[in-house]
Amino acid sequence: MSDAISYQRCAPCGHVWYFVRSFCPRCGAREPSTSRASGDGIVHAVTIVDRAPTPDMKALAPYTLVMVDADEGFRLMAHGAPGLSIGDRVAGSVIELAGRSIPYFKRA
Repeated sequence: MSDAISYQRCAPCGHVWYFVRSFCPRCGAREPSTSRASGDGIVHAVTIVDRAPTPDMKALAPYTLVMVDADEGFRLMAHGAPGLSIGDRVAGSVIELAGRSIPYFKRA
């Protein structure tokens, strides 16, 4: 992942999605365009992770995971600042966490 949250768009059908693919998951068209997201969105769901899945993440628990509806029209799962709630307006960036670059959201 780069230093920005990216998404893809299909020119023929207009569908947008987060995970990089070589084709549109809706219509199958090839060569979607990739764009940089603004990082802005609204929290759709929140959960607190108490039992981390890996030793690297165990040191960080408890931590917040959020589902965010990005302003560009796609939804993604990411880490979030403590205290986020459903409906909060958020701003995202990419941070280093447990040796990986990941999307991270905080209240806008």
